[in-house]
Formats: sequence, C-alpha cells, structure tokens
Amino acid sequence: MISHFQWKELKNNLVRSEWAFSFFHEGHYYTGTYFKDGSINWNQDTLTLEKKKLLEPKLHDLMLFHVYENH
Repeated sequence: MISHFQWKELKNNLVRSEWAFSFFHEGHYYTGTYFKDGSINWNQDTLTLEKKKLLEPKLHDLMLFHVYENH
C-alpha cells in the first residue's frame, strides 16, 4: 500500500505539465516526476522493473484522482 502520498505542481502550461511526487511503500521512500502524458521519471536508480510494474498503476490512479478529478 502507498502511504504519505504527496504531489506538487512543477509546470502547467500548454506545452508541458509535470508534477513532483513522493510516497512510502513497504518502508521505502520513492520520489519522481509525473508528466501529463503519463510517463514517469523515478529518482531511484535501484528501482526494479517488477517494482515499477507494481507501483506505476497505483501512481497513475493517485495522480488521476488528485490532479485531474479535483479540478
């Protein structure tokens, strides 16, 4: 389960929209940048492909709720 999810708008214009995010999952702290097209830049170099496949759908859901549905 993801806990302590936070996000902050970095850019929001016609050309580019991006948000910084952070959260905890299973005792590990994760950060990165989420882009309007749904792509994600993770700040953790050691993040495995399996962990990305687990976390990315959850992050997409959180971003859709917090950024897009609350506007």
